[in-house]
Amino acid sequence: MTDKTTHANPSKNRTPRHRAREFALQGLYQWLLNNESASTVVNHIRGAHGFDKADAEHFTVLLNGAIGSSVELREIFAPLVDRGINELSPIEHAVLLIGTYELKNNLEIPYRVVINEAVELTKSFGGIDGHKYVNGVLDKVAAQFRPEEVAADKKR
Repeated sequence: MTDKTTHANPSKNRTPRHRAREFALQGLYQWLLNNESASTVVNHIRGAHGFDKADAEHFTVLLNGAIGSSVELREIFAPLVDRGINELSPIEHAVLLIGTYELKNNLEIPYRVVINEAVELTKSFGGIDGHKYVNGVLDKVAAQFRPEEVAADKKR
């Protein structure tokens, strides 16, 4: 079985950075469900099939950053969701952690790219309409952290 046939969305051209986000999502999912330490999760994911094709540095920054600042990240998006954090699906929860972390800390990545990547992750691994929900929440997070970039994009 090739790497493409094991992926939920095999027709997509997956860049090393996208793969890093996929593995970070898997790690956060594992962390949310099993409450394991970040180092245990990182070591487990680094041994996964296909990890060699991911941007390992971005994966480590995303996973450790999202776990390490999860309380702060939840405080950012909690007022923007229509239910309690514990009622989010683990995929939506993990994607919102990744997206919020990137919007807040990776200013070199355009906000539209961050949101698009989050939407694609949710389409690949989440529920039927989860991507619409994630898109709406992260649009609001982007407006908080990148108001000039969002305003400039709306003027186009």
